[in-house]
Amino acid sequence: MKCPFCGHIEDKVVDSREGKEGSSIRRRRECLRCRRRFTTYEHVEDVLPVVVKKDGRREAFERNKILSGLKKACEKRPVGMDALEESVSRIEKKVQESGEKEIPSTMIGEEVMRELHTLDEVAYVRFASVYREFKDINQFMEELRDILKDRNKK
Repeated sequence: MKCPFCGHIEDKVVDSREGKEGSSIRRRRECLRCRRRFTTYEHVEDVLPVVVKKDGRREAFERNKILSGLKKACEKRPVGMDALEESVSRIEKKVQESGEKEIPSTMIGEEVMRELHTLDEVAYVRFASVYREFKDINQFMEELRDILKDRNKK
């Protein structure tokens, strides 16, 4: 494993723990050169469907892309990494369980939106404003009205 601080490729595992739901292993590592510690996660590599983008291109499903999008949406919000990792795991599980060889990227986008809606409303609106490509302020306001309706039902 390459050290994220100095780039050295040798380290030692200091601690290993099973992740939540038993689907991953969390490893605490120490770089043998700079002695700084970092955490890695190991996941069983499953055969995941190919993602069909809006323009027709096909790409391999990448867990880290989803996590990156969630992090951007939740930037400066009170949402912890554990919650984001759990959301990504739920999305990945749904994709796997679909049993499809190919899935549209829109399906993943909608799942991300569902997760963000439960995690943080501001992060949800941030993601939705980019994902849904609102054409004008009226579309944006309609989305906000829907959120307020949901909040008032609770």
